[in-house]
Amino acid sequence: MLLKPTDIREKLILKRQKTGIISEQLASVEKILAENEAKRSAIRKKLSSKNQNTENAFVFDLLETENIFHIDQIKAICIDYRLRFLDSHLYKVPFPEEVITKISHLEKRHHTTLSGFKLMAPSKVFQLKKYNDPILFAPIGNDYYYLIHKWGNDLHPLRKWLVLPFRNLGWLLLTLVLISVLCSMALPGNFYGKAEPTTFRLVSFLFLFKYWCAIAIYFFVSKGKNFNVNIWNSNFGG
Repeated sequence: MLLKPTDIREKLILKRQKTGIISEQLASVEKILAENEAKRSAIRKKLSSKNQNTENAFVFDLLETENIFHIDQIKAICIDYRLRFLDSHLYKVPFPEEVITKISHLEKRHHTTLSGFKLMAPSKVFQLKKYNDPILFAPIGNDYYYLIHKWGNDLHPLRKWLVLPFRNLGWLLLTLVLISVLCSMALPGNFYGKAEPTTFRLVSFLFLFKYWCAIAIYFFVSKGKNFNVNIWNSNFGG
């Protein structure tokens, strides 16, 4: 006589019938799911609401030290890469579900409720519906922040160098000087006829430098731009 193969699903159903009432189990599961969704909705609301809290009651021994950053370190990266460090409620896109999950796990593990969330990202992330490399933080206290989650697309590998002229006035002037030198060196030697080469290069450089400065001023004024050092934690223009 051949033995009948064991169907694990049938065994599970039989065990459930012996250990409890199905309707009660379903009600219990439904209650747990409803409570979980209510908690997730509360987290979404906190992320989208303005909050000036600067400290959360983390259990320090449970924090991962590689995710702890001081405001000076955050500021330096924002200036280098032309990023903003602003309140999470300014974010224009719904937060991914993994962000909600990570916050929920942190709150459960540390027996606390988190608030005062900050987001580090390029300006366009706060102005348009884009996902370029946002990083979510929660304040620990004393100007320290805990990195909760990073998502979206990574920044362009050359972004630090592409935005270098916008870092501050000194870098902008240095960039304009270098561009003017290169342009003056590229002019043919007989461009000014019989003028002395040294005089010719100097006059060309001064003319080109004023030309590029005028373009830079027009660009900054017309586009409402500002330097990285001035906008990294500002939600106005730039």
